[in-house]
Amino acid sequence: MLILILGLFLFLGVHSFTMSRRWRAWAIDKVGLRYYKFSYMAKSFIGLGLIIWGFIRYRHAGMITVWNPPYVLHYLNFVLMWLAIVSLFSIGPNPSKIRGWVRHPMITAVKFWALAHLLVNGDLGGMLLFGSFLAWAVADRISLKKRGDYGAPRHKKFTQADLQAVALGSAIYGITIFLHPYLFGVVAMTW
Repeated sequence: MLILILGLFLFLGVHSFTMSRRWRAWAIDKVGLRYYKFSYMAKSFIGLGLIIWGFIRYRHAGMITVWNPPYVLHYLNFVLMWLAIVSLFSIGPNPSKIRGWVRHPMITAVKFWALAHLLVNGDLGGMLLFGSFLAWAVADRISLKKRGDYGAPRHKKFTQADLQAVALGSAIYGITIFLHPYLFGVVAMTW
């Protein structure tokens, strides 16, 4: 579990550092933009690798059950995951009503993804992993609001970009449900 915690600390720490624009500007001034971006990317990939490796090791060592989520939460998980993927696919240059609703599609997608998985994972490692990402996403959204970044503007009508986000998001959602047991070792949908 220590590797998982180290990975979360590194990955989310790097992403949290950017919330402080003053510290970010100071770091860029000291090392230059190119090195800052390279360092950010390298630390993020190392952190993500440690998260994945740590979680795999935790699962193989035997998960620590904290609570048994009721099965009804799986249905809520399906809805939240669909919203997460559609939100993610609403990112783009063209105006979109969905992007206007969620304001920050990537952060909203992380919040939906983390909450969806937190609801159906009653083990300590899962709660740590998904709870950490949810807490980070909420903190990042608050940070954006404090900086005056309210995200994508509201759009009155649904656009072609919305149709593409729903269609592509729904297709990827279906593929993800099918591949989930092969990619992550957990059956996503049981009837």
